[in-house]
Order: sequence, then C-alpha cells, then structure tokens
Amino acid sequence: MELRVNDTIHQVDVEPDMPLLWVLRDELGITGVKYGCGIARCGACTVHVDGMAVRACQMPVADAEGTEIITIEGLGTPDALHAVQAAWIEHQVAQCGYCQSVQIMQAASFLEINSEPTDEDIDRAMSANLCRCGTYPRIRAAIHSAAEKLRSA
Repeated sequence: MELRVNDTIHQVDVEPDMPLLWVLRDELGITGVKYGCGIARCGACTVHVDGMAVRACQMPVADAEGTEIITIEGLGTPDALHAVQAAWIEHQVAQCGYCQSVQIMQAASFLEINSEPTDEDIDRAMSANLCRCGTYPRIRAAIHSAAEKLRSA
C-alpha cells in the first residue's frame, strides 16, 4: 500500500483495516500523532487528510491510500512555521505539550474553512479536543492571531 505523508511517498505492508494512527507511529515512526483514547473522542491522533482534520485512530489505512496526509511534523518547519504554530509560541499556549499537536492541527484545518472566526466559532471548532492543562483562553487568542496573520499574508 502506498501512502503520501508529509510530501513523502511510503510503501507499507499492513492490513487494510489497521488504523492510520498505528501505521504512522509504528510503521513510519511519525510520533507527533499521539494515542489518547482510541475512540476518536480526545483528538490526540488528529492529522490532516486532504486538508481536513481527521482522527487517525478510527481511520482504516486503506481509506487513506491516495490521499495527502499531513501530520504536525509536516505542517511547518523550524525555519518556516505555519501561522498557527507561530501564534502558539507568541501566546505561550503549550504547558504539558501532550495535546498541542492536535490543537494546532485542528486550528489549522479550521482556519482553512473560517478565516474570520468569532470566539464562539473557535470554541465550537475546538470543543472536541481535550486540553488537560486548561489553556483554552490562550488557544482562542492564538487562533485569532493566526487568522489575522493568514488574512494578511
């Protein structure tokens, strides 16, 4: 099976019903995508598939074949951060760090759809992503900043 992950083609020999999460982590060594609950509730396994945020723990790898998969490792680079990553740093969002990849991936996908979000829009879009440290006010502020940066780019 052929997968395109972070602009690299990978050949994987796995069962077609294996969750994409385990292919990314165990077969390809991409560890920014995390295991959290295994039932698509916490969001720790969020990746972009053809630009949409999806839960990799519930997506069979066969459904990902022929798509463009982006993980947190492929969203930006240290020299060219994505606007959401830069806003996360600017607003010092991260505390423990466990949920940061999902929060960033969800926010980046959300801003592709809504470039001028209200607080309510952000709360609704981000509500399924658990942050145990409770940095939700900083998450919201960072998303507003990233939206502004993306609009002016």
